[in-house]
Amino acid sequence: MTPPKPSGIVYIITEKSPQIQLFADYLADKTGCAIRIQSPSDTFTSPPSGNLLLLIDSDHIGIDALPEWQERLPSEMAKTPIAALNIRNLDHALEALSCAQLKGVFYRNESLDVICKGIHALIDGDLWMSRDLMARLILFYRKYQSNAFRPACGLTNREMEIITLLSSGSSNQQIAEKLFVSEHTVKSHLYNIFRKINVHNRIQALNWIHQNLGPILPNIEAARSLQRQHTP
Repeated sequence: MTPPKPSGIVYIITEKSPQIQLFADYLADKTGCAIRIQSPSDTFTSPPSGNLLLLIDSDHIGIDALPEWQERLPSEMAKTPIAALNIRNLDHALEALSCAQLKGVFYRNESLDVICKGIHALIDGDLWMSRDLMARLILFYRKYQSNAFRPACGLTNREMEIITLLSSGSSNQQIAEKLFVSEHTVKSHLYNIFRKINVHNRIQALNWIHQNLGPILPNIEAARSLQRQHTP
């Protein structure tokens, strides 16, 4: 009898160890997905087709390193859902969301059954986050919509959109595509933003964001998606 085809392929981005292998074997058995372990330093040379999910072990890829790691993904994996494992608490989750385009968050104390359910949801294209985290994201997006969240330095609504995308690790081209503007327009906005917050480059701008706005600029796309799901 031919074995059933895996329902998806899950990459666990972490360093190999006997414990991780046991974890991968358990997930493969309970989810029906093909589970692969890949070191954070390895590159995806020829990504397979089908339903993919990337699970990033935050113990092995620091939050600050997430944007650079995402930039190294092949272009054909740009829309692959990414979730973070071993997140310590709500503040750590918000910080992760401010740095990367995450679709799911699994806390360190999450049960294996919950992780398996989350994997199925993410493979099916849904988001997977705790109620507290969803509430914070929805609250952020409502404030974002009502223009209640704006720093004292006088950034416009459009500049706030751009600085939010900048904080999530988006490149100029990605920002332009998401906002339906030209790359030249994005560069002009960034010039004005840098002038207003008194920085000279993206690295300084990201430091300014973390120092002045803290971990409260989550993934705006996740916030919008959650808002749609919870709107009557």
